[in-house]
Amino acid sequence: MGVELTAIHWIYVLFILLIIGFMIMRRDTTLVCIAGIFLIAITATGSLSSSVSSIFTSFIFAITELLSTILVISIIVAMSRTLTITGINDVMISPFTKLIRTPALAYWTIGILMMVISWFFWPSPAVALMGAVLLPVAIRVGLPALGVAMAMNLFGHGIALSGDFIIQAAPKLTADAAGLPVGEVISASIPLVIIMGAVTTITAFYLIKRDMKSGKLTAATGLTVDTPAELQSDASQQHLLSLNQKRFFALFIPVLFAADVAAMFALDLQGGDATALVGGTSIFILLMISLSAHRNKGLEKTTGYLVEGFQFGFRVFGPVIPIAAFFYLGDAGFTQMIGDFLPKDSHGIVNDLGVGLASAVPLSKEVGAITLTVVGAITGLDGSGFSGISLAGSIASLFAAAIGTGAATLTALGQVAGIWVGGGTLVPWALIPAAAICNVDAFELARRNLLPVTIGLIVTTIAAMFLI
Repeated sequence: MGVELTAIHWIYVLFILLIIGFMIMRRDTTLVCIAGIFLIAITATGSLSSSVSSIFTSFIFAITELLSTILVISIIVAMSRTLTITGINDVMISPFTKLIRTPALAYWTIGILMMVISWFFWPSPAVALMGAVLLPVAIRVGLPALGVAMAMNLFGHGIALSGDFIIQAAPKLTADAAGLPVGEVISASIPLVIIMGAVTTITAFYLIKRDMKSGKLTAATGLTVDTPAELQSDASQQHLLSLNQKRFFALFIPVLFAADVAAMFALDLQGGDATALVGGTSIFILLMISLSAHRNKGLEKTTGYLVEGFQFGFRVFGPVIPIAAFFYLGDAGFTQMIGDFLPKDSHGIVNDLGVGLASAVPLSKEVGAITLTVVGAITGLDGSGFSGISLAGSIASLFAAAIGTGAATLTALGQVAGIWVGGGTLVPWALIPAAAICNVDAFELARRNLLPVTIGLIVTTIAAMFLI
């Protein structure tokens, strides 16, 4: 299980610590990430020209990986702009205002709906489906946009994705690596997912309420640029559609998205395919509303809305690309960005670090649980949440063989830690969809999530010690 750790690995660790430190100090990390990419590249290649080129190559790689997310967010924003300008948004959200009357109801309602939808279709399309409709309702009853983003993030990318009980992609990866039946890992993960989810969401809610009361968290906290969800409707354009037309679209749009949900279920669409369906539906809605509202000018207005959406998308994602590029170095991106300069038996920088940690610690139930949590968290730093959980499964199998028990629980614990960190609640660029839809800064959202998720991981790790 030994693996050779080179200077490249230690430089990567150093820059991870620097990035975390800069985030805690609320400083921008772009320069740190670029410096990290350059230093790792020149250490690996020894060539100044190749290292300079690697910075640009890494940006291209990151943009390519993020492009589908950028695109769907931009389209959703463009569609939302038409809803706001025409007044359809006001008609659409009016029924929800009767159900969601307080910030607490907004937080728990949005969170639970997000969790349920994410179980069936994963979080990315769920964020797109829910954000445009429920965000304005939550803001009107006093829950800041940052609170909405936290609810969608923690319940969707946290609870739903870490358990993944319906689609079962995550437990399949970890179970295969650990040599266990999928059902066994799912059964072992249920108490851990419940404990982690309850502790994290309750802690987050307490902190949101506390900071709202003290004035630290307001409607403006963490906001980036104006988005269609928050822009006030232009009173002069409210006559673009009649009341009956607004009511028609207010009913027709949820029906279309409900049809998307049904299609995802019937056709077994997941991940990127499901997101593409939501994005295509949003374009269709944008075209219908634009042509209905602006009539003869509809063709030009459609382009204008799309341009607004793309401007917003790239403005929000711009600061994220350098940090995404750096963290992609930790996984499969290294070879494409820099070249084949890692040791022959390497499986990527973060996986090597996880294996190295596992082989360096003494074994007991307590140490095993702590190590699996740390390994899961480290492998989650590449931001996918999924790339490293196979490693967690294989390490759990080795630890269980040495301890003599607890293979399924250790496997589930590594899975939970990896996905909570890397699936979209802590790594800043991984939680971009929720941040973008809610118009909040991704780094501020990551900072807000840090304490609840850390407390949740500690409590869950202690619980796992008793379950092994």
